[in-house]
Parts: sequence; C-alpha cells; structure tokens
Amino acid sequence: MAIDYHHLKARDFGVIRQTYTERDTMLYALSLGLGNDPLNASALPFVYEGLEGGLRALPSQAVVLGYPGFWAREADTGIDWVKLLHGEQRMRLHRPLPASGEVVGHNRITHLTDKGEGKGAIMVTERRLETAAGELLATVQQVTFLRGDGGYSQQGGGQPSDAPLPALQPTPQDRAPDLTDTQPTRPEAALLYRLMGDYNPLHADPAVAAKAGFERPILHGLASYGLVAHALLRQCCAGDPARLKALDIRFAAPVYPGETLVTEIWRVPGQPTQVQLRARVLERDKVVLSHGFAELA
Repeated sequence: MAIDYHHLKARDFGVIRQTYTERDTMLYALSLGLGNDPLNASALPFVYEGLEGGLRALPSQAVVLGYPGFWAREADTGIDWVKLLHGEQRMRLHRPLPASGEVVGHNRITHLTDKGEGKGAIMVTERRLETAAGELLATVQQVTFLRGDGGYSQQGGGQPSDAPLPALQPTPQDRAPDLTDTQPTRPEAALLYRLMGDYNPLHADPAVAAKAGFERPILHGLASYGLVAHALLRQCCAGDPARLKALDIRFAAPVYPGETLVTEIWRVPGQPTQVQLRARVLERDKVVLSHGFAELA
C-alpha cells in the first residue's frame, strides 16, 4: 500500500491533553543518564525535588509531551514503518517548561516530499505545545525519512510533493570546536527512554532491529537529542534550562545504547547567542548528529 498525500496531510490527530508530574520529569532526566554519577551536583536539580528552588524540567522534555504516539505503524497510513527513520528534530521554546502540569498538543503533518522511486520520502510533523490556559510553550518539528515510500507522487494519478524545509547548515570544518562535552550512555538506555512514549520495537527487539538493517536495537533519536540539549545546558547555559531557546539537529547515524556521546560546540562569530554543534560516538569515532544549531538567551 502506497502512502496517499491527501490522506496523510488531512490526518486528524485530535487535541492531546497530557498531565505530567514531577515523577515524570525526573524519569525523563534519568532516562537520559542524569544521575549516573551520584556526585554530579549539576544533575540534581533535574532528578531530585529536595533542593532550594525545587525540581526543574530539561527543556528537551517538550519533545515528548503532547505526542500522538507511534501512529505511523497504523495500517491506514500506508507507511512502511519498519524502514522509517528520524531524520531531523527542530524545537523552539517560547517559555520555560514547568516541572509538572497539564499541556495540550496540537499535531499536524506540514510537509510530504517525494525524493523518487527507491530514494524515499520526507515527512514533517509539527506540534504546538501549549499550557492548559493556552499559552504557547514550544513549537516542535520532526523530520522523518520514509525510506520505503519514495515514488508515491507518481502513483494514483500523480500526487503532490511539497518543497522541503530550509536546510540546516553543517558545522565548521576549518577549526576545532570551542567546547566539548562527553556523556556515556547506559546499555539499557533505549529500554528506559521508550517509557517516554515511543514504543517503536526497533529500540527494544533485536529481531526488528535486524530486519531494519541494524546489528542490535538502536537508541531513540530523541534520546540523543536530549543528551545534546543537556550538554548545551552544562557548557553554554550554566545549567539554567531557561537559557536554551532553540535546538535543531540532523540525525546522521544511529547511536547504540552503551556508547559514549561527545558533543562538539562552535561559537558563531559575531552572534553571542548562537552556536553550532555536532555529536560523535567516541568508540567508533563516528558523527551521529550533525548540522546542529542552538539559540541561547
């Protein structure tokens, strides 16, 4: 079954209301490895409610709130979900995320771009995350590579194909990074992170991972995204989550749970509130997240 442009673009996700607690906020941070080092005081505000000022939410938690679930697996989409890969993640934060509360997610598909038969298709979903009172918290865009669905625009009488989003820019190649951050991940990291709502078996079942072409289950792209967001807080924001205003990144290669993520950060000349970044796996010296951009307060 081929994907149908008009059917997908008109998909109604409904209004997703979600109440999350401080326990959920701590579990999110713990799933990213905060607290692995019990003597790391900088992690405590995100995993322990007993400090002065109370618990704080990591800004990247916005990407798992108001989420409609792994809907691409539903039969009516026509998507070859086993070959689906998370391509890019983009996020704009409009106000700090509370450590607990009720949020409302408004989801829609904004782009479907056909790269051609055998070349896949690109799908962009957008979520506006609001408070229960209607205040905008975050705008989140997820770019998904549909590896098995290219050529749909030539089927069914010739369906449309949207222009892609503006491309992200590569990191500098002519100089070393200004800042570097190293974070180990735990072997069970993907099993923990799937509790955030992404139950794609690619991240848990070795048989499904092998069918998709991977040697073992891979870490969620949004988990590595959260790791990079935390690295920015440590290196550029003095640990203050309110100072991270935007983070865009491309997923260049999979991360396997248990590997070490090294985030490399470049300051943008003449732009004190902007940085570029990428991340590589230390054990394989492989760039796994690229074309990163962040805006800071």
